[in-house]
Amino acid sequence: MNKKAIKIGVVLSGCGFQDGAEIHESVLTLLSIQKNGAEYVCFAPDIPQHHVTNHISGENMNETRNVLTESARIARGKISPLNTFDPAKIDALIFPGGFGAALNLSSFATQGTNCSVNEDVAKAIGSMIEQKKPIGALCISPAIMAKVLKGAELTIGQDKGTAKTLEEMGAKHKITNPGEIVVDPKFKLVTTPCYMLESTIPQIAEGAERVVKTIIDMLN
Repeated sequence: MNKKAIKIGVVLSGCGFQDGAEIHESVLTLLSIQKNGAEYVCFAPDIPQHHVTNHISGENMNETRNVLTESARIARGKISPLNTFDPAKIDALIFPGGFGAALNLSSFATQGTNCSVNEDVAKAIGSMIEQKKPIGALCISPAIMAKVLKGAELTIGQDKGTAKTLEEMGAKHKITNPGEIVVDPKFKLVTTPCYMLESTIPQIAEGAERVVKTIIDMLN
């Protein structure tokens, strides 16, 4: 009888690193999950995007988009609203980075230490912690963990200003290089810096793979 596949939820925050989920980090996370014999299940909050950015000019555009609809571009349409998340059906949860994590999943980009976290995001994280299930966070998304998981040990790389803000929120920050991870055994939290550093695509892949493998090891 075949062993039931591990199911890892992936929470997206739009599509595009300046206003949503970072596409390389998201796709390489999905790839790593499947490469290591697990299944991914994509989620995103069904909310308006904070703003829309022209990814060529970097300027904001005069239009509105929906986070779930934009995230569906990465998930090829196979995605569910985050408010339907059921921790009983998911073994672990991973948050790719991208500015959407700090704009759409939380208000970290605009409010720093005083930020709030989207209700469905906080609920999903809390439910995983209650069930002692692992969580992964890439790039800037550890900022969400710093807010929700008080005292968590994590990394966003080497940016002193951001690291200081996370520490002011109660987190314990560790300096890391591209592809490295930090594991907090108390929360079963695994983080990696990705594009918070000047990383290459292979280094992003290395970090994502280490996060996924570590999480799977926690579950076995």
